[in-house]
Amino acid sequence: MTLLAMDTGQAACSVALWREGKIIAHRYTAMPKGHAEVLVPMIEEVQNEAGFAFEDLDALAVTVGPGTFTGLRVGLATARGIALASGKPLIGVTTLEAIAHAARGEAVDKEAVIAASFDARRDEIYLQCFATGEVALTEPSLVTLDTCNEYVPNSDLPIICVGTGAALLMERLAGAGHDALSAQAALLPDARCVAEIAAARGVTEDSLPGPLYLRAPDAKLPKAQP
Repeated sequence: MTLLAMDTGQAACSVALWREGKIIAHRYTAMPKGHAEVLVPMIEEVQNEAGFAFEDLDALAVTVGPGTFTGLRVGLATARGIALASGKPLIGVTTLEAIAHAARGEAVDKEAVIAASFDARRDEIYLQCFATGEVALTEPSLVTLDTCNEYVPNSDLPIICVGTGAALLMERLAGAGHDALSAQAALLPDARCVAEIAAARGVTEDSLPGPLYLRAPDAKLPKAQP
C-alpha cells in the first residue's frame, strides 16, 4: 500500500508517505498555529523526496481530532480535497490513537493499558484508553480532572500515560490508587503513526471522515441587533 498521511490536530504539523511497509519520507514541525501556511509545502517536500503522484496513492489518512478547531479544519480540508481530486479513499485516525500507537512499544507488559490524553485546559483533558493491539477500551471523551480516574479501566494491569495531559492524569490516578507510568513517546501526534495505523486498518469505507469535536467552539456568533 502507498499512503499519504498528515496531522494538524494539535500543536504540530506533520506529513508522512508510507510505501511497501515502511515510512519513505517524513516531515514534522512543532507549532501551536500556522498549520495552513505549512501543510501544503510540507506535502510537496514529501512528494518530491518520495517521488510519487497523488494518482499513485492507494489511500490518504488524516487525524480527525480531538484537537484545535483551526488545525483540524486545515488538515481535513486538505486531505479531503486531495482525496476527491484523485479519487482516493480517506482514512480518519484520532489524535489519541496516534499517540497511543507511539507509546505501545514502550510497554514491558504488553497487556498494559495505554491512557492517551491531551490537556484541554479549564481543568479538563481529552482522554481515551487502549488495550493490547490498540483496541479501544473507551470512547474519546472530554473529562474533568476530578472525574478522569473514573474513565480509566479499573484493573490490576499497569497503566502507561502518554500525551500532553499525561502528568495531570497520572496525578489523579495516583490519588485513586492506580499504578501509572509515564511514556517517553512524543506528547503530540505524528503522521508516521497515523500512516502505520491507517495502513494496518486498510480501507473499510468510501465515506470521507469528518472532524471529531468534543468541545463547542470558544467563538460565539454576535447577538442579533433589535
